[in-house]
Amino acid sequence: MDRRRNKKFQKNWKNNQNKGFEKEKKEVFQFNKTAYENAEADKQRLEAIDQLKKRENICPMCNQPILDLPSSLADKASGKPVHFECALEKVKSAEPTAENEKVAYIGQGRFAVLSYENIRDQRHFTIKKVIEWEERDKKSDWREEYSALYSKVN
Repeated sequence: MDRRRNKKFQKNWKNNQNKGFEKEKKEVFQFNKTAYENAEADKQRLEAIDQLKKRENICPMCNQPILDLPSSLADKASGKPVHFECALEKVKSAEPTAENEKVAYIGQGRFAVLSYENIRDQRHFTIKKVIEWEERDKKSDWREEYSALYSKVN
């Protein structure tokens, strides 16, 4: 008799627990209709991106094609894109470094000579010299064109 009463009590308790909590409705993802209203403009933009990708950019330092244009830097003399690795090698060869020093890219078109207390612990360093590779105020035409085609800000 007690067993039956316990089961009945458990059943009622569970039902009372779930009464106020109906299953939440899942939100259905809807595309932003305004972004797709101008299909012709989107088509033209995609065609321009394809043409930009097909364009062959040659690095003036190594005379090899640049396959990853967004990661390249602007050449100091001509402003044309150069491989990041080529720019890094040129800076490394121009800057003499000691045993506990290293040349590294620090962002915004700048390299630096980093000095380490312990070369194995590269978390602690001091910047000994900053080398400006790209001018901060000057924007490259090829970079402007690339970013204008890929940015989708309305």
